[in-house]
Amino acid sequence: MAGIGYDDTPMIPGQDWRVHDGKRPQPRIVTPPAVSTQEKAGCPPSDAAVLFDGTDTAKWVGRDGSAVGWKVKNDYMEVVPKTGNIQTIDAFGDCHLHVEWAAPVDVKGESQGRGNSGVFLLGLYEIQVLDCYDNPTYADGLTASIYGQFPPLVNACRKPGEWQTYDIYFYSAHFDGDKVVKPTYITVIQNGLPVHIHKECLGPTGHRNAPAYKPHAPTGPIVLQDHGDLVRYRNIWIRKMTDYDEQ
Repeated sequence: MAGIGYDDTPMIPGQDWRVHDGKRPQPRIVTPPAVSTQEKAGCPPSDAAVLFDGTDTAKWVGRDGSAVGWKVKNDYMEVVPKTGNIQTIDAFGDCHLHVEWAAPVDVKGESQGRGNSGVFLLGLYEIQVLDCYDNPTYADGLTASIYGQFPPLVNACRKPGEWQTYDIYFYSAHFDGDKVVKPTYITVIQNGLPVHIHKECLGPTGHRNAPAYKPHAPTGPIVLQDHGDLVRYRNIWIRKMTDYDEQ
């Protein structure tokens, strides 16, 4: 691209490129996603791998590798209690994960007993799914919390039965033997509002236990939780995260 940029400007500190460097790689072109409405799920971006498009659960398996026991209808899948968690067949690492979910419109229970499910990255790090619209619970178990570690910055819940969105940006921990050389970082956007911004995790999440790192692989499945409530999911897609100047 003759005539674009400069070759006589200062070097950018810490980089291999000059200011306005004409030789710096161009970002790849990605068609943005179409925004969902309450009536209809949107379309994923052009570089996404679709995990659930409303037609079948071909990208998922059930407990112990068995067939998925959840119900698929009307462009969504719904938890069938006691059939167990489901997880992706493929493993993923650093990613942008988009998930849409809805708590049951028929409100039952309170606190953690109301519209409970969860999205697990690597099968280890849970972003809580819960109906916290006018439903108090412990703060680090609120909707969109990094479960047991950090409450969301705000409660951005919509009413029961309405579709809600999570855009999760996940960077996996890396280890040198038993030593953490890079912790896990998570950003979560719920319904268009940032609720975690590049938050450093304290280790994998858990229930009633203090988090701590143990060596784990940098990739793993996406897991959706059967917690006994009729939570629905739709329009699930994932993108591999790339760094600056990567194609």
